[in-house]
Amino acid sequence: MFENRLLKVHRHYSKLAKRQDVACYRFYDHDLPEFPFAIEWLNGAVHAAEYKRKHGMGDEEHDAWLEACKEVIATVVEITSEAIFMKERQRKAGRQGQYDKFGEQKTERIVPEGGLNFIVNLTDYLDTGLFLDHRITRGLFREDAKSKHVLNLFCYTGSFSVYAAAGGAATITSVDLSKTYLNWAKRNMQYNKLYREAQHDFINTDAMEWLKEIPSETFDLIICDPPTFSNSKRMEDNFDVQRDHVTLLKKLIKICTPTGKIYFSNNYKNFVLDREYVPAAMVKDITKATTPFDFQKLHRSCFIIEK
Repeated sequence: MFENRLLKVHRHYSKLAKRQDVACYRFYDHDLPEFPFAIEWLNGAVHAAEYKRKHGMGDEEHDAWLEACKEVIATVVEITSEAIFMKERQRKAGRQGQYDKFGEQKTERIVPEGGLNFIVNLTDYLDTGLFLDHRITRGLFREDAKSKHVLNLFCYTGSFSVYAAAGGAATITSVDLSKTYLNWAKRNMQYNKLYREAQHDFINTDAMEWLKEIPSETFDLIICDPPTFSNSKRMEDNFDVQRDHVTLLKKLIKICTPTGKIYFSNNYKNFVLDREYVPAAMVKDITKATTPFDFQKLHRSCFIIEK
């Protein structure tokens, strides 16, 4: 059953990917309840994350089942099982678990997207370091970036920063609570030969606190893709995207120039934007327009906000 479903979806998505010149894409996402995986093709390797559930198997039985699933995946996509990397993940809302770490194997790979290259880690973290669902959004962001002063808030591994640099941004400020991910973001910039010390700042801090110190009208272009929920020990308060998004957006609008633009996205399944409390001239829902062919089932919201 699993093999038949994989054959069908992989054939379909690989054709779409080839047509759109996409090297990394998701081709299976919990299609069958008995096989709760999110499986992504990463230009020659496969990342398969099993959603945690009550499966009723003992440890040895579950390990054997995973190995059998790995062999099925290898057969379908025609690669060796050594090129398939499997993880177990909690079904957390949005991206709140992205900082979870599994080990220190550091199995890294360079993958292409949009004429650029990105470092992915296939073993050590819950996610690989490149959120494939923002492929289209990154392209739009690059088109908007020329000569702009750009802010990438909650920047993770800096893919939007790399796209902005490729688009000719005047300056780019990347902010994240994790030193590990900031270093990763800088490495991504350096690998693409885009890093300029005088133009690119990488700031390790709590984003919400940092915003309080930024002068009005500092940035022309902002990307903000916050976690659904965060309660790190390094934060003054916890963060909940539904509860706190109006406060966050008010701060972003304040530091945005009069003709600036804010891209705001999140992965909370039941997110509702409180439009009447957002003091902006224009709020446009671009969720549908920015959802790639391989993420039609994903619960993600994306907006453009203009002051």
